[in-house]
Amino acid sequence: MAEKTVKTSGSAAGFAVDDPGKVRNVALVGPSGSGKTTLTEALLVAANAINRAGSVVEGTTVCDHDQAAIRQQRSVGLAVAPVVHGNVKINFIDTPGYADFVGEVRAGLRAADAALFVVSAGHGVDPATVSLWEECAAVELPRAVVVSRLDHARADVDATITACQEAFGAGVSPLYLPTGDGEPALVGLVTGRRYDYSHGSPPRIGDVGSDDAERLTAARDALIEGIIAESEDESLMERYLAGEPISEDTLVTDLEKAVARGSFHPVIPACAETGVGTAEILDGIARAFPSPLEHAPPVATTPDGIPHPRLSSDPDGPLAAEVVHTAVDSYVGRVSLVRVFSGTLRPERTVHISGHGLTDRGHDDHDADERVAHLYSPLGAALREVPHCVAGDLCALTKLTSAETGDTVSEPGDPLLMTPWAMPEPLLPVAVVAGNRSDEDVLARNLSRLVAGDPTLRLERNPETRQLVLWCMGEAHADVVLSMLRSGGADVTTEPVRTSRKTTFRTRADGHGRHVKQSGGHGQYAVCDVTVEPVERGAGVEFVDRIVGGVVPHQFIPSVEKGVRAQLRNGIGSDDPVVDVRVTLFDGKAHSVDSSDAAFQTAGALAVKDAAAKAGLVALEPLDEVVVRLPDSYLGTVLGDLSSRRGRVLGTESLEGGSTLIRAEVPAEELVRYAVDLRSLTSGRASFTRRHARYEPAPQKSAAREHAKA
Repeated sequence: MAEKTVKTSGSAAGFAVDDPGKVRNVALVGPSGSGKTTLTEALLVAANAINRAGSVVEGTTVCDHDQAAIRQQRSVGLAVAPVVHGNVKINFIDTPGYADFVGEVRAGLRAADAALFVVSAGHGVDPATVSLWEECAAVELPRAVVVSRLDHARADVDATITACQEAFGAGVSPLYLPTGDGEPALVGLVTGRRYDYSHGSPPRIGDVGSDDAERLTAARDALIEGIIAESEDESLMERYLAGEPISEDTLVTDLEKAVARGSFHPVIPACAETGVGTAEILDGIARAFPSPLEHAPPVATTPDGIPHPRLSSDPDGPLAAEVVHTAVDSYVGRVSLVRVFSGTLRPERTVHISGHGLTDRGHDDHDADERVAHLYSPLGAALREVPHCVAGDLCALTKLTSAETGDTVSEPGDPLLMTPWAMPEPLLPVAVVAGNRSDEDVLARNLSRLVAGDPTLRLERNPETRQLVLWCMGEAHADVVLSMLRSGGADVTTEPVRTSRKTTFRTRADGHGRHVKQSGGHGQYAVCDVTVEPVERGAGVEFVDRIVGGVVPHQFIPSVEKGVRAQLRNGIGSDDPVVDVRVTLFDGKAHSVDSSDAAFQTAGALAVKDAAAKAGLVALEPLDEVVVRLPDSYLGTVLGDLSSRRGRVLGTESLEGGSTLIRAEVPAEELVRYAVDLRSLTSGRASFTRRHARYEPAPQKSAAREHAKA
């Protein structure tokens, strides 16, 4: 979730379409520093949506409008920038490139019908981008590639295109290439024309020089063969091999169909500074990328889980929309970015908000009816009012108090719930503390709105360590979250994350508890004798009554048990609870007048403390089962790192595609920063999951270190 300054305008109206076939929703994805936001600025200028491109360094871009993005000079949340090209509305969805914000990327892909992968000509393809490409391929999302930053000092377009072909696989082929004369111009491999940007955009179209024609012959032949291979006309290849010329119109038509199917992925070089390639990108999206009519909406059910008939992008169908992003403005309040999948969303109507299935992330199941006052078309932080939003389009709603990211918006009389998109598990814990008591309420409010807008953020209040823990995606994510908490007016600090330690008895021992007071008034008298012995791990606390002859009256035995359990729960010698013991009450004494419930509770507690002093206690640390998925090339490095963390490898499993699965058991205190360290060790190509397995005795050095933290 982003904190931003929203600008609403009553005079500047947004562009609303009536036909879903005239909409293109395109997510710009790629590594941090590849130039997605800067390219978006150039595309906005080329489409006359803005007059002048902003700067990431100066913090003046349309999409990087919140304070965290401006301060870090990189995107930290998705943003929408619509343009009109011809009679088509293109919603550009700019997403962050840093791995910590992959939740925003997946939300952007949920709202999109195609993806534009932006790869810097100076840096090439990183492993995280390859993983993202594979995710898109798994759901058959159409993709194209933009080789950006042609003006980079180390730009090598040919090498970058080759790297894309090797990393992304079949179907990746350049549609344009830079000219060989160093001018800001491209050559179209299908059209055989030169597109000159020396005088800005749109380019001047002319003939290709003889040097370029000879240089690009092989690339053009490869492209044409690739297009023909994807053609639905089986006779086309035979005609081509026979030497028959294939018309440009036929090639372009087959190319557009292959791109929309997701089987062919054109590569377009571009430079945001000179505008090179911007017209070609806009034309390619409008002509070749699929409209919402060609992309099936997510599966929907009722809030009770009853299947609903398959939705379609029909403006007259049942209303079904989804909140894909949430931002908070200090003046406007909550701003919900919504993708409409079915029906038409209109202002001054009541809608149903439904959110289910994210209780493990701190999102309670909720259903509410709310009134939509206005609809807006967002241009970064600016909100421009629109009269309606049809199926397939994006819009922003304000002041929906119950709407959270991932919620479904539908008709009150026909409430729906869409299958949520896959979200990564946050694995970096950060313990936060309010500066003083007056900040606690502000902190609670800020946390509530952050969790509502960010499904990758999990809030946990640990009852044993009594810490408030935010589970984040990584250090950059944690930095943004803390910045937003502080900007909301709360004085927030962090402290080391403590693991939930426990203790148990080292050996069997007897304990004597005597609580006798006779100093005026009603006295107190209770004596207990107990035996405490360790039991199998995970058994908890067992209380056994072995009293014979009524030496402890029957009505006071529950009092002894209550005192024993309270003392074990509160810890002996530390705050760590005592577990996995059997306490047997075998003797005691009572007084006919002075014995009481409170006295026997105290005596029971004293008895187990006495037994603990004789037997000694063993510190128990939580052990987590960890499953790591990684490329084979990093296997030795990760195994060595797990060993250094006192991990015990249970086994490895070879997977398809040159990957390995490692199963291990690792002490939880060694995993506090594992999300950051594993990313560093494997260049972001490994992932892991963890779950609590059991408690085991902790080494003395580890126990002493953890006790010092507390």
